[in-house]
Amino acid sequence: MPIPQDQQTIKSEQGLVRFGLGLANWSERWFPDPLIFALIGIVVVFVVGLLLRQSPAQLAIQGGKNFWTLVPFTMQMVMIIVGGYVVASTPIVYRIIRALAEIPRTPRQAVAMVALFSMLTSLISWGLSLIFSGLLVRELAHRVKGMDYRAAGAAAYLGLGAVWAMGLSSSAAMLMATKSAMPPSLFSISGLIPLTQTLFLWQSIATTVILIVLSVLIAYLSTPSPENARTAESYGIQYQPIRSSLEIRSKPGEWLEYSPLLTILVGALLCWYLIDVFRTSPQGALAALDLNTYNLIFITVGLLLHWRPKRFMRAVMECIPATGGVLIQFPFYAVIFGMIVGTGIAEALAKLFASISTHNTYPLLVAVYSAVLGVFIPSGGSKWVIEAPYVLQAANLHQVHLGWVVQIYNASEALPNLVNPFWMLPLLGILKLKARDIVGYGVLQLMVHIPVVFFLCWLFARYIPYLLPMK
Repeated sequence: MPIPQDQQTIKSEQGLVRFGLGLANWSERWFPDPLIFALIGIVVVFVVGLLLRQSPAQLAIQGGKNFWTLVPFTMQMVMIIVGGYVVASTPIVYRIIRALAEIPRTPRQAVAMVALFSMLTSLISWGLSLIFSGLLVRELAHRVKGMDYRAAGAAAYLGLGAVWAMGLSSSAAMLMATKSAMPPSLFSISGLIPLTQTLFLWQSIATTVILIVLSVLIAYLSTPSPENARTAESYGIQYQPIRSSLEIRSKPGEWLEYSPLLTILVGALLCWYLIDVFRTSPQGALAALDLNTYNLIFITVGLLLHWRPKRFMRAVMECIPATGGVLIQFPFYAVIFGMIVGTGIAEALAKLFASISTHNTYPLLVAVYSAVLGVFIPSGGSKWVIEAPYVLQAANLHQVHLGWVVQIYNASEALPNLVNPFWMLPLLGILKLKARDIVGYGVLQLMVHIPVVFFLCWLFARYIPYLLPMK
């Protein structure tokens, strides 16, 4: 009997490449569309609620009532995609992307470069990371012959699946450093936790460096050879560079669209406001870096770098198709959120959490719990609001450093992102791929990341002394 082509391909490779190809082929056949993932999550949480003796009517009512709860957050996510794209597509940034794409000479070098820049940019903004990395993959696919488009796409997603929450994008760390943003009940438990006790702990920085090096190494070693690669052309994807030139103005009414006058005036006004936000922030400039501020910074920078309203608006229109999945799927995740926080599920989990934890097992338990819950509530900020009260209360009882607990949460809650299509949507829109095309390599990364992250969370917790809450 002849051997199927995909099996022949796997047998011709060695080691990690062979294993990665096997996972990639499996995910292409079996992994569902992201919407199916969200719908399954609703069913699973509903069943868990029934097992915890919650009323089925209450579960349904709380889920439906919260369908629109994440509408503001959904718009923020859309604006992150828009802001990241308009900045990444500006002539100056796009020239940087094209210059970077000229460096690699082999598919392995190209995929490793994508992985590195995906994670580095995610420490600044995960929205920028998705768009910058996606555009870099498109340029590399055009220049590096034989580059596996699936492996490169998965590498572009590593920022969201590995280290994004260890940088300035961390909603949890930013929240805990801003007294005015915290619910009073949470502040009474934790007090203020400055960024020096979370993001800028040397243990946190060391964890981030280890994860970046490990992720790049896995991406490099698992990239298939050109002979066995699934290239962009094999998906029917044609190279389309971002246009920087404008059509010739043909009507008098188009003058302001082609003039930088309004761009300068509006950009100056927004810059004035942003400077005031950072200058007057009661907890310091870093505390002002919330999601809305991030979005406004990127929109303002994109507006100024595009220089002309016509070019700026064209960039916005180009990225709109990448927002479709976010717009329709986030409300379904809000249903999951509603069933957990609107019924007794959260309280039941909290009691179980406290009863089975000890001083030595607590850090590992937080990591496992945060990772599992992240499958059903993939929003890091929203999930932290749910977890924080009982997680930090238990940390006080067991005398575990509160700032490191926040970082345990940050490192572990990113793990399910490697296979959860929730955050893949903007990148998939840029690359014109489906989640099943790249999730196989995400599974490979996840298998290595889980023991490493859990071990580091447990190890460092043993050597960071407990500090009383700063009230």
